[in-house]
Amino acid sequence: MSSSVQRKRIRKDPAARRAEIVDAAAAVALTEGLECVTLRRIGEELAVRPGLISHYFPSAEDLVAEAFGSAATGELDRLLPAVRPEGSPTRHLSRFLSRTSGEAYDALSRLWINARHLSRYRPVLRDRVERQEADWRDRIDGLIRDGVAAGEFVTDDSLTATVQILVVLDGLGAHANTTTPRRPPAVMRMAVTTAERELGLPRGALDPRDD
Repeated sequence: MSSSVQRKRIRKDPAARRAEIVDAAAAVALTEGLECVTLRRIGEELAVRPGLISHYFPSAEDLVAEAFGSAATGELDRLLPAVRPEGSPTRHLSRFLSRTSGEAYDALSRLWINARHLSRYRPVLRDRVERQEADWRDRIDGLIRDGVAAGEFVTDDSLTATVQILVVLDGLGAHANTTTPRRPPAVMRMAVTTAERELGLPRGALDPRDD
């Protein structure tokens, strides 16, 4: 009789197993970088053989793109849900902007910097970055359009206003990888200032409020 004891292998539903792999890869991407998302690394994270990972993702490039997409979509859903709870467009935009700072958002900013750099050389990742950029634009543009329809925002070009807000957020996010000293309040408020200006709102209209 063998002295070794074999662990009982637990078979998971394919969809659940794939979701588990993507979640693990997204977590590694956020904390360690997309370069660390490999079949072997994710296998170690889940205590399974790399062959199991390759069964769902034959190419590591597919897993890298999926990891980025999952992390970016998850963050967008947290910042600005597709199905928004009750509240005015102004309140939702204020909440969104107030959440785009701090350590959690810095981790996402680093991920975007990482993805955009690597996407120059990785077509699959480049396609996913473009899709995620479109998702973010559409989500914010939809909120601004709702604000215009409700008479809260004033703009003739919601898409341009959206892009300007995102460009400022990207610029601020670029500092996530630096040791830049604490930025002045006026700099930290640049996205809010831009949004208020582009949407015809008085200063302070998008300042954070207690919920």
